[in-house]
Amino acid sequence: MDDRARQVGSLDPLVLGGLLDQAVNNLRLGIILFNGNREVVYCNRRYMDIYGLSPEQVRTGTPVGDLIQHRLKLGLKIRGEADAYIRARTEGTIVSERTVQEFADGRIIAYTVLPMPDGGGMATHEDITEREELSARLQQRNMQFDIAINNMPHGLCFFDASHRLIVCNKDFIDMYGLPPERVRPGTPLTDIVDMRFEAGSVPAMTRDEYMKWRTGVVVSAEPVDSIIEMRNGRTFKVRHRPMPDLGWVATHEDITEQRQAELRIAHMAHHDALTDLGNRALLSQRLAQAFASGRAFAVHHIDLDKFKAVNDTLGHHAGDALLRGVGERLRRLARPGDTIARMGGDEFVVLQTPIESEDEAEILAQGMIAQMAAPFEIDDGQTIAGASIGIAIAPADGTTPEQLLRNADLALYRAKSDGRGTYRRFEPAMDAQVQSRRALELDLRKALAGGEFELHYQPLVRSRNGEISGFEALIRWRHPQHGLIAPGSFIPLAEDTGLIVPIGEWVIRQACRTASRWPEHLHVAVNISAVQFRYAGLAEVIVGALAASGLKASRLEIEITESVLVQDKEGTLAILHRLRELGVRIAMDDFGTGYSSLTYLQCFPFDKIKIDRSFVRDVATDAGSLNIVRAITALANGMGMTATAEGVETREQLDRIAAEGCTEMQGYLFSRPLPADEIERRFLTAEGPAMPDRFAAA
Repeated sequence: MDDRARQVGSLDPLVLGGLLDQAVNNLRLGIILFNGNREVVYCNRRYMDIYGLSPEQVRTGTPVGDLIQHRLKLGLKIRGEADAYIRARTEGTIVSERTVQEFADGRIIAYTVLPMPDGGGMATHEDITEREELSARLQQRNMQFDIAINNMPHGLCFFDASHRLIVCNKDFIDMYGLPPERVRPGTPLTDIVDMRFEAGSVPAMTRDEYMKWRTGVVVSAEPVDSIIEMRNGRTFKVRHRPMPDLGWVATHEDITEQRQAELRIAHMAHHDALTDLGNRALLSQRLAQAFASGRAFAVHHIDLDKFKAVNDTLGHHAGDALLRGVGERLRRLARPGDTIARMGGDEFVVLQTPIESEDEAEILAQGMIAQMAAPFEIDDGQTIAGASIGIAIAPADGTTPEQLLRNADLALYRAKSDGRGTYRRFEPAMDAQVQSRRALELDLRKALAGGEFELHYQPLVRSRNGEISGFEALIRWRHPQHGLIAPGSFIPLAEDTGLIVPIGEWVIRQACRTASRWPEHLHVAVNISAVQFRYAGLAEVIVGALAASGLKASRLEIEITESVLVQDKEGTLAILHRLRELGVRIAMDDFGTGYSSLTYLQCFPFDKIKIDRSFVRDVATDAGSLNIVRAITALANGMGMTATAEGVETREQLDRIAAEGCTEMQGYLFSRPLPADEIERRFLTAEGPAMPDRFAAA
């Protein structure tokens, strides 16, 4: 017997009983003992407190049925009738039972019955209301947490400091194709990584590479956001956040669609919508990269030679198809590292990088010219684009993107000036030429307002009698520093810049004003540029000039070239018919030099055909030229048109042309173009006959 047993055994029985009673009455459990007759033998104070009973109500011998009845009065929730409930618990053999009883006031009592050897029993009653409420709250929170993590739009996982899984949601399992039965709390990170490799939901790394990277993120104890491209084509964004206990939580977001949308937007921002080639923004980036590489490279500036004709004749849909076809051919010619960009309209740039020699750039340019010269299949037909190319090579031709592109553009301008369908390499002299052209353009813009233009007139002489039938108005520019400038030096520039429209309007008004002073039988001829015909108000300008000057419409003759009809046949013909209705005469200038001159004679009844000076020059010595003049003259006479020979400078030319029946002549043999006052003094005064000697030089 140990010391504690000896101490208890030595106590007075009354003392011992008191201690036991004190212990029982301080238990959290309510205890009641009853005999085989279902009568109270003993209950502790806690039992009485739970049910609000007085000692008299639970004295020895009290029927258990009375206590049950008391609990029913307190609001004990039962199923069925009260009497049946009481009988079931007071009759028959006592058996072990554990149940939870609920009361109307919300209390929950855990009730346990144990049979005793003498036929009686013992029951314990424990108020578990707070515990059950806490459990219910915890259960509710767990349910809310479970709902939250399984309904969030991302995968979620918690790991402890030992890299073992605490919890993860369904999205995490689904995103990586993990077997749900193998992903449980306590699963090591290494096992989950193995499962991911089995499912193929990992980046393009080996397992060791991935574990090294992932472990590095974990042990760094720093927040880390990562964009991970998966082998299966998905893209995930992983946000890793460390926890105070050295564990960590990570969210996994599938951003595949967002990433693809971003890539599409980025692609659109750097590519041409029509051809899917690069645009200016992409070219700018690639040029910066090319300069940063320190290696030589070439820029090819490409301009299609016949794109406008395709657009005008076949329509914009055909033009778009042509541009796409050009893009495809350029792709086939360029190397994988090269950049092809559409700069807008029909202009393209190929960045050829790197190159080992200038020969590489020239070989590529030759290939592109050959490809553009080959027919394109468009609308069940064939068309040829043709191309001109300017080449600039870095660093020799430029040390900045802007300088290099500018010099390639200068080389392109030279290629186009040299006849198109070819390429030119940038030369420093090109820059000086452009600077001179720009200076001339600035002066040209000021010339009209400064009154620097003047008209000279050249007589048109009838072959029959040598009489003057009229004069052709020819513009001259009296430059303040450079003196008199011929039209060939500035008219092309005026057409390129659009200045030909206001200059041409001035010419029409001035010519009409001057001719209004002449005798009624004389007409004035004015050249109209193809660019002027693109101006919607041309007819109104002519009508206004006639009205302001008082000149009869029949005394004004408009000279056009075939190029006017090529650019917009229907629109041009509409204007010509309107002018014809007013009485204005229409002449086709430079006849025979174009491709479709005869065709256009069928489209419109011209009043005059002007035979180009290139045929007249050799008419006295070349049988071919003579035959052409003969044919044109016969054609004009047969169609009731006037035939005018330009550039007559010798008597031999005059004799040959007159013999062929040409109606009119014009050239230095009769007079150079002269200012209006000189023309009037020499040819339109009483003292000066129309032509002193019928075929004498003036």
